[in-house]
Amino acid sequence: MPTTDRPHFPARAIITAGMPYGNKNLHFGHIGGVFVPADFFARFLRDRIGAKNVLFVSGTDCYGSPIMEGYRKKVEQEGYEGTIVDYVNANHTLQKEALDAYEVSLDIFAGSGLEPAAPFHAKLTDELIRRLHERGHLHKLSTRQFYDTQAGQFLNGRQVIGRCPVRGCKSEKAYADECDLGHQFDPEELIAPVSQLTGTTPELRPVDNWYFDLPAFKETLEALMDEWDADPQVRDIVTKTVRESLVAPIIYIQDKFREGFDAVRDQLPEHTLHEATGNQQSFSVEFADWQARDKAREVLEGAGVRFRTGKTLLPFRITGNIDWGVAAPDLEGTHDLTVWCWPESLWAPISFSQTALALAPEGRYSSKDWHDWWCAEDARVYQFIGQDNIYFYCVAQPAMWEALGWDLFQDTPIANYHILFMNKKASSSGAIKPPMAAELLDFYTPEQLRAHWLSLGLDAKAVSFSPKAFDTSVSRKDKKTGEEVLVKDDPRVVDPALKESAFLTNIFNRLARSCFYGAANVCEGHLPTTAPSEACVAACDEATLAFERAAHAFNAHEALSVAEEFGRAANKRWDDASKAAKGDDVAYEAALADAFRSLRTLALLMHPVVPSGCERIAQFLRIPAETFFGWEHAFEGVVELAGGDTAAHAIEQLPPRYDFFEKHPSQR
Repeated sequence: MPTTDRPHFPARAIITAGMPYGNKNLHFGHIGGVFVPADFFARFLRDRIGAKNVLFVSGTDCYGSPIMEGYRKKVEQEGYEGTIVDYVNANHTLQKEALDAYEVSLDIFAGSGLEPAAPFHAKLTDELIRRLHERGHLHKLSTRQFYDTQAGQFLNGRQVIGRCPVRGCKSEKAYADECDLGHQFDPEELIAPVSQLTGTTPELRPVDNWYFDLPAFKETLEALMDEWDADPQVRDIVTKTVRESLVAPIIYIQDKFREGFDAVRDQLPEHTLHEATGNQQSFSVEFADWQARDKAREVLEGAGVRFRTGKTLLPFRITGNIDWGVAAPDLEGTHDLTVWCWPESLWAPISFSQTALALAPEGRYSSKDWHDWWCAEDARVYQFIGQDNIYFYCVAQPAMWEALGWDLFQDTPIANYHILFMNKKASSSGAIKPPMAAELLDFYTPEQLRAHWLSLGLDAKAVSFSPKAFDTSVSRKDKKTGEEVLVKDDPRVVDPALKESAFLTNIFNRLARSCFYGAANVCEGHLPTTAPSEACVAACDEATLAFERAAHAFNAHEALSVAEEFGRAANKRWDDASKAAKGDDVAYEAALADAFRSLRTLALLMHPVVPSGCERIAQFLRIPAETFFGWEHAFEGVVELAGGDTAAHAIEQLPPRYDFFEKHPSQR
């Protein structure tokens, strides 16, 4: 085995992939932007440190206002007669089917409000909130919540829509206390609120809720950002985004309102005024804490001075007043509160882990104690998230983990940029509708899409997914008819989504077939008796180490590039050697020895990308998958894996023109 310095991996690992809301099925962004990258790493880790030491968890976010609003609309607009649990469970089932179709290998895909995870999740929620309260990190605050006077009811978060008040944000789709880009604010800051129930302007009425004292953990978060800055596994977008909230509370006021500001300036809490500079058209007012800023807001609102607020740490809401949620414990006279869906979704991976471990047969995992996965020094948690969720997973969650005092270590966040659709941001609730994950399988195979999505490099920037089959833009005009030809119908246009497929269906397939057909011709259906060349072994080892480094850094696109470059070189080496050996069985067998050695390495590296095809290769070689894909054997060839006696190890006869990696029927 090479002695080159290699990256360190934990003894045990949790991988999470966020939680899709239980009000809809999954579109391509859920699968391609988060679940497939997480699955790539989970599969790699199972091969690298053993399946008993990896737990890949996710589930449906069953509670909260998005689900309530989706259920309300389905009842009112479609006459749906099921309960809200039926509604969530139906969507959960569709989500699970989509994940299975793309070979996402979750150990558990649970539901926070569904069996078997619901009781684990409710119990953990109660324990966690009581713990935060006992340690003095929860505060009861009276805040104002939107109330629809025409409907005669309080509105949940998704039943109010307006414009985001955070300076610099252009979101026109903001809800009661967060916009669709993830910015947090108080309900009274929402610009131009409108009730989704009646279309009227709701009023704000006071309600009591529990809030986590997030601002108290500013120094903890600053220290963590320093650690993450030095951690090569944490992407720059994470610390950059978090630090945007670790600043003093600021109010921005346009210069045209300066006279009104000056008239009430003496009534404001202590502050520092920063005049506009350069081409700026606003001056800013900085305060010592969020309480002082809120007092200033009241003064400015009363004086009719318009303003916008900047990002800063605010108390993080834990409870809410909607019916459909996990029950919150009664504390200090509060009753019948439920937990806001965002906080409980942060600890849902723990309750899902508890569920999976409790239900697993003895021996399935190296430990059935969840603390050994979430608290032990030799364990790690890797959280794959979208960049718009950084605030929750990288600001609120680390602070809560510290506040609990349960020895929960800080997770490693893997934040991907947005995966665009036809170069535009798509959302199932927005103007540009992305294709659902299941729809894509009418035109592409799961392995084609997995390879393509992993090649996009979402760790570095937002990248467009532009499948030709869904591209309705105009390609050209037909010279004969003068009619417009759409991209999806134009045979001259190459499909960007099939760029990586050519490697699978041509190069990889050809190398695998050459090995099996060649062995049948000159080795009597056994493995070659000749040892592979030193040059071939060195190339295999070099590619293996490069792939390991890329996977450790969560650079799936780089790992895929390593494997593809290696596969193309191996295929060329086979072409050259097999042609030169024509008529010479000894030389041909030597070429086969190199080809088999290369095939084993390529299948090992590509296993997390295209698992089914790689596992078929192991099956035809009659080598158990746990041996073939185990990285304790990463620097061994098929002869060593077969026990060294090639004559005694017959391989499976490959049917004529067999494909390990197939094209979709629509592409033939």
